[in-house]
Amino acid sequence: MSRISSILISVAIVVFSVGLAVLLVSLAPEPTQTEQPPQIPFVQTGRVMAGSGPIPIFGAGTVRPGAEVDIVPQEGGRVVWVDPGFKSGGRVTAGQPMFRIEDVHYQFRVQEAEANLAASRVALLREQEQASIARSQYDLYAREQREGASSSETNPLTLREPQLNAARAALSRDEARLADARLALSRTRITAPFNGLVREESVDLGRIVSPGQPVGRLFAADAVEVVVPLPDGAAALIPDLWRLKAGDGDRGAAVRVVARHGDAQYEWEGYVDRAEAALDEQSRTIDVIVCVPDPFSTGVPANGNVSPGGHPPLLVGKFVLVEIEGLALEGYFRVPRASLRPGNEVWMVKGGVVNIVPVRVLQRSDDEAYVTGSLEHGLAVITGGIHFATEGMSVQTETDESP
Repeated sequence: MSRISSILISVAIVVFSVGLAVLLVSLAPEPTQTEQPPQIPFVQTGRVMAGSGPIPIFGAGTVRPGAEVDIVPQEGGRVVWVDPGFKSGGRVTAGQPMFRIEDVHYQFRVQEAEANLAASRVALLREQEQASIARSQYDLYAREQREGASSSETNPLTLREPQLNAARAALSRDEARLADARLALSRTRITAPFNGLVREESVDLGRIVSPGQPVGRLFAADAVEVVVPLPDGAAALIPDLWRLKAGDGDRGAAVRVVARHGDAQYEWEGYVDRAEAALDEQSRTIDVIVCVPDPFSTGVPANGNVSPGGHPPLLVGKFVLVEIEGLALEGYFRVPRASLRPGNEVWMVKGGVVNIVPVRVLQRSDDEAYVTGSLEHGLAVITGGIHFATEGMSVQTETDESP
């Protein structure tokens, strides 16, 4: 095959390929054209609600006794009787005997002191009579001598005044010894100082106890306390917090205490009793003391569920949630907690446009935040869907009718 023939064949193949390609392109269907959606982000929102009434203050703490004492005998001896209820977890009432110490030795002390007191009374009567006789004899002698000596010039021994004073002092001493012996005898009977529960005890029949040796611990049953650490901002919402004083009977803000028992929650009513006078050095919070009267009465179900074991008491050492009734302020709003942004900002949506609103946070709960600022009741605030926003930015919400 000649060189010219090869060139012609190659040109024919190329021309044929180009023509076939053009034909195929012309026969292909045209692509469907679709309009691109607008680049406006979709966001999740919640609602702004105008607040009214007291602002709740949320906290948590551990239940501790309102009063707790060690049971310490003031006299020593062998234990001869123990109340069956004086056991760990047992209940006692004020004045109830818990155990007794052998008192024979103390009864002997009382009898000895009574005998000494009787002798001292006789000795005083004798000295009074002798002093009266001495006075009469001295007056008779003075009249006979016609000297008219004054009593100040008379020797006290002549009138038996020191002896009489010594007899009176001996009587007072023996009266004190008898009172001391009777007091020691009464202390062999150990009684409960208040209505309470026994936390621990180590008393057994026949045991020898010593004065000053703790043998048990008792805590009061009429009230318990919950220490609630709060930041400055939350503590400032408690009415008259710094006016409250422990023990003056003035009850502060109402409190709702909630504790979990099994799958159920129970609540008790309490009140703010006082606040600690110093900040916690580590957490820089203020410890607010909440008092719960009658904690060992059964609690009220908080969510409708009831524990199969029955209604429990509010036990010491229990971790509880606390809701304090704060101040009733005007002009605040409730917003979803997820709507709060760093720097205390809220992204409010009005007419599909973002407005960045600075707010002051009064209180936070699990789901809500209580704030003040230039918000409007019923408007939407962004809770999710975007991580940043600018003033005037367009967004879509679930309430929008069109994209």
